[in-house]
Amino acid sequence: MKVKTQNYLLLVTGLVLGVLVSIGHGVFAERETAAAILPVEELRTFSDVFGRIKNDYVESVEDKELLENAIRGMLSGLDPHSAYLDTEQFKELQVGTTGQFGGLGIEVGMENGFVKVIAPIDDTPAQRAGVKAGDLIIRLDDTPVKGMSLNDAVKVMRGKPGTDIVLTIVREGLDKPLQITITRDIIKVRSVKSRSLEPGYGYLRISQFQSKTADYLVDAIAKLKKENGGKLTGLVLDLRNNPGGVLNGAVAVSDAFLTKGLIVYTEGRIADSSLRFNATPDDVVGGAPMVVLVNQGSASASEIVAGALQDHKRAIIIGTRTFGKGSVQTILPLSGGTALKLTTARYYTPSGRSIQAEGIVPDIELETLQFAEAEKNLQPLKESDLSGHLSNGNGTRLDEGEDGKDAAETKKESLAQSDYQLYEALNLLKGLAILQERM
Repeated sequence: MKVKTQNYLLLVTGLVLGVLVSIGHGVFAERETAAAILPVEELRTFSDVFGRIKNDYVESVEDKELLENAIRGMLSGLDPHSAYLDTEQFKELQVGTTGQFGGLGIEVGMENGFVKVIAPIDDTPAQRAGVKAGDLIIRLDDTPVKGMSLNDAVKVMRGKPGTDIVLTIVREGLDKPLQITITRDIIKVRSVKSRSLEPGYGYLRISQFQSKTADYLVDAIAKLKKENGGKLTGLVLDLRNNPGGVLNGAVAVSDAFLTKGLIVYTEGRIADSSLRFNATPDDVVGGAPMVVLVNQGSASASEIVAGALQDHKRAIIIGTRTFGKGSVQTILPLSGGTALKLTTARYYTPSGRSIQAEGIVPDIELETLQFAEAEKNLQPLKESDLSGHLSNGNGTRLDEGEDGKDAAETKKESLAQSDYQLYEALNLLKGLAILQERM
């Protein structure tokens, strides 16, 4: 499959402890704008406040610091995803699409003055320590989060690899706050993982959308096909706890399974922010049935993929309502190595749905459940247990093996216990495959 590329990348994710970034190569930075009428009275007030701070504040403050704080204040009043990036933050953000960065491995936003975990990233210190999507971080070591900006909180959480930080977390369903100690590390994100669930049925996990995610996906599909005799009967695409990433990554992944039609479109106040992305021919799984798993940690770029596949009736969506981040951020480089991360558009699914603050509602809603097999003290009576029972005429003995179970059945039970949503997705996928064969 040929993966489409663009001359720009748009960011459709929140703020990551480390980085996830895309840079607009002059799309907005070079744009000429009409001269706006300056609010003279308000600017006079600003100038008066600036002068008072310079002259009367208890300590001397540099002009640069005051002005940067003023810029941060302007952006913080817009939405949780717009921000001013100083030179250090901008450099860190530029590393994100390579899939390696420093931090804890969680994507975060702000909610009611606290840091909210959008999703922990796979195979990172945060995930291994037990941080979950939806957690509210109220304290960083001994420092309360209330009153801190998101950027300031992220600075505290970043640090030298190998050092520890204690997060105090409020989690739904728990009576009291939870303290989790996490050791900082260099985060190496492997955005695509795959394995065969059963003969003919593949599993594909995307933990984050990077610029080359679609390339990795195509390679993973080719590997799955090779493992299964050159063809897949069905595929489970797992987008749970995927916080998003670059827009082009989501578009290319959607295009991998769609052969025509609109994938996503964006609308903003200016012409440059209004974009439309359409699918090209070729489906990497040849039209095989698909199930997509989502949850509240599936955000932004994940919602683009889930929404496109749902609207085109290409896949069944299973899980819980997604996060609901339907806005696009563009990185606008400024002078001196700084930048703005500015919300410039909303994105819409092919049918015209805005996901902002609503999320994707699954076709089949299924909460995360813990499945355990009931204890069996007495095995149920079967025909083969009766004295003198007839053989089945096929020369096959029905009493071979422990309780007649084979390796595949044992593996299936294990999947039900370890990941019930995936277990149900596989069952549904088998039903879809049977229907497809009979049509």
